[in-house]
Amino acid sequence: MLVRIDNLRVGFPTPQGLSEAVRGVSLTLGQEKLGIVGESGSGKSLTARSLLRLLPKSAVVTADRLEFDGIDLRGASERKLCRIRGKRAGLIMQDPKYSLNPVMTAGAQIAEAWAAHKGGGRRIAAQAAVDLLEQVKIRDPARVAKLYPHELSGGMGQRVMIAMMLAPDPELLIADEPTSALDATVQAEILRLIEDLVSRRGMGLMLISHDLPLVSHFCDRVLVMYAGRIVEEVRAADLHRAKHPYTRGLLACLPSLVAPKETLPVLTRDPSWNAA
Repeated sequence: MLVRIDNLRVGFPTPQGLSEAVRGVSLTLGQEKLGIVGESGSGKSLTARSLLRLLPKSAVVTADRLEFDGIDLRGASERKLCRIRGKRAGLIMQDPKYSLNPVMTAGAQIAEAWAAHKGGGRRIAAQAAVDLLEQVKIRDPARVAKLYPHELSGGMGQRVMIAMMLAPDPELLIADEPTSALDATVQAEILRLIEDLVSRRGMGLMLISHDLPLVSHFCDRVLVMYAGRIVEEVRAADLHRAKHPYTRGLLACLPSLVAPKETLPVLTRDPSWNAA
């Protein structure tokens, strides 16, 4: 089992006291594709970032268990965490425009990630960067390696991000809305690429998304989060049979070309969903 989280809580101090953004989240993840869905602010990204300890210093994090491959991350030193971040667990951010260094070429950034975790000289790292760009199905990888982020399309930029995360051969890949900034056609290409790489490399995948149909087709299991809690866990293939009223409400709000609705329903929230 790669990931074990029990009773994770993340709060932030406010003038009114501690405000909890993640409340009692528990989950496990092995060599599988796990989807986490929910509205903005439901705690999806905070849960993933807690695992890598990539939260602001003001965050108050507690958990009964927070483990990666048996390593207790709650009191882990920064040195131990650096051996996990990037090397054993990679994070693909939402929009490459804000994640890539604008003054470094794509190849240089991938080579830097390679050298940081695998060592070797500049020439070896540069060749590894080109090889990784080829693995993520970029045409003419040697040319693209010399381009700067502003010269890349959204899809190419996201492929560069994926190549950077794959450089150290991680065991876990966390993808935080990896396709939200892309058009529908490129979204499908990137997801097929991630699925192929995860399957071939035997990695675990945590996919964070707002898109319920996407995770239902792409993932093995789905966790549905609301107001910092997991309200339902379901097999991805059975997502359309979800029972929690919040999940049912999200599904009902989706437009459909098969059964078009004149007016989409508005989600009616129940205060009991907030119960800790």
